Amino acid sequence: MAQQWFRFTNPDERTMLIEEPHAHELLSANAWHLRGRDRDLLIDCGLGVTALTPMLREHFDREPVLVLTHAHLDHMGSAHEFTEVWAHPLEQVGNPAAGSLHGPILAAELGLNEPLPPLLLTALPHAGYQPAAYRVQPATVTRALTDGDVVDLGDRTLIVLHLPGHSPGSIALFDPADGTLFSGDVIYDGGLLDSLPGSDPEEYARSLRRLRDLPVRVIHAGHGPSFDRDRLHRLIDNYLQA
Repeated sequence: MAQQWFRFTNPDERTMLIEEPHAHELLSANAWHLRGRDRDLLIDCGLGVTALTPMLREHFDREPVLVLTHAHLDHMGSAHEFTEVWAHPLEQVGNPAAGSLHGPILAAELGLNEPLPPLLLTALPHAGYQPAAYRVQPATVTRALTDGDVVDLGDRTLIVLHLPGHSPGSIALFDPADGTLFSGDVIYDGGLLDSLPGSDPEEYARSLRRLRDLPVRVIHAGHGPSFDRDRLHRLIDNYLQA
């Protein structure tokens, strides 16, 4: 049993990274909390294996707006806990795939050929937890986000980029003032998934070409470590040349 399910770290003074270290690497996604003057923002919210909002209340004094980069289980699992949920209208937030914490079942649902372990957790969140009962809960989108929309925190502005390919409604958030990109699963330092249900490799390539021209300084991705613009270009070029 995990002593602590979530791990909270601060990559910089305005950003908190929330991780689930006991999830298998396929499902161990990054959530990003941004504190703003007028509102706080949470970008993605993990698997929903255990409640996230009580943990957030231990660190912050108000509930954030939740922005979903897309509606896969490892990014929207706790979305039903939040009052304000913003996402692209092409994502099935209100009718998500059921998901599973059992490797063979999830591999079949996602069309993955790689072998996965029987259980996609290395520890349980609490005594008596039943992984077989896991299902992704639907959430209500309170604001539809489309390309070019502005997410205003009062003292910080993020621009919505619609970057389909990994999923139809995948989005990233870009801060033009300091060059920070929150990329979701559009780009991360690892093998990009473009054969899932709803994926489109041609759209993915177009999205990555667009991303390559962005004046990015640092990328906070949906999985794995953050990286700089040079690494971004290498990752994109490797994908496009494959």
